[in-house]
Amino acid sequence: MQADHKDTISCPPGSSKLDIAKIEQITGMKGAEKNGEYKITVPQNDLNVMVDGFKIIPPMGLGSWAAFTPCADSAMVMGDIILTETDVAPVQQEVIRQGLSFTAIHNHFLRNRPNVMFMHIDGSGDITKLSTGVKAIFDKVKQVRGKDPKEGKADSVINTLNIPMLDSIIGQKGEMAKGVYKYTIGRPDVSLQEHGIPVSTFMGFNTWAAWQGTPEKAAVAGDFTMLENEVAPVIKALVENGIEVVAVHNHMVHEKPRIFFLHYWGVGNAEKLAKGLKEALNQTGKQSGH
Repeated sequence: MQADHKDTISCPPGSSKLDIAKIEQITGMKGAEKNGEYKITVPQNDLNVMVDGFKIIPPMGLGSWAAFTPCADSAMVMGDIILTETDVAPVQQEVIRQGLSFTAIHNHFLRNRPNVMFMHIDGSGDITKLSTGVKAIFDKVKQVRGKDPKEGKADSVINTLNIPMLDSIIGQKGEMAKGVYKYTIGRPDVSLQEHGIPVSTFMGFNTWAAWQGTPEKAAVAGDFTMLENEVAPVIKALVENGIEVVAVHNHMVHEKPRIFFLHYWGVGNAEKLAKGLKEALNQTGKQSGH
């Protein structure tokens, strides 16, 4: 296969600007802007997903998204589209029809009923083309499901966790939404590029942990982002602390440096889970003294 010449693209910060009004106009969706990037999120309120007796609601990792970042006179889009088993084939076909690609398809959970898969999309080019493609993909999901995923009732879950204790163990502060307490942790020690374009925390380059439940019986789900030499130590720390590793994989294809993503799930005493998670976090970002 030919080498991907896009790898040589350079997009210094501030060198370009997204036409956010055009993205909103074409997609018909409102998103969030941060540092000149723009993300559309679609909560999957129509999916009643259960794992080990816990309800997985959008803040727990059940929100499809597409994020745009500017590059010179064009842009890059990256996203993660949540699909039921019957959505997969028609939505894949739509991604290809729109001239975009998908760089990964995989699970984030085990024992989830119904089973859901996560498909990472990737594309670069004219903002009109990218916005049109994203709209077509989200429309295809609506068509196949026979409903708009975000139109369902936004559920909440029980959370009686000791938040100050969790914060002190993890060493971070999270955000509460609908009973889910979520940490989002960037990797400022790694300068990641995909196709030569910088990938920010906002664009999906982050480690996260989402909590619900009670101090005695909590559930934590999340994602680790790792350099290749961090994969084995992180897995070892999680497994030894009773946290289940449910998937290890790539989210990107042309990224530099190589980045691996790991999805995990833990149920049990909240303090014990938090200490295990912190032990795994300590295996990442060591070169910057974390």
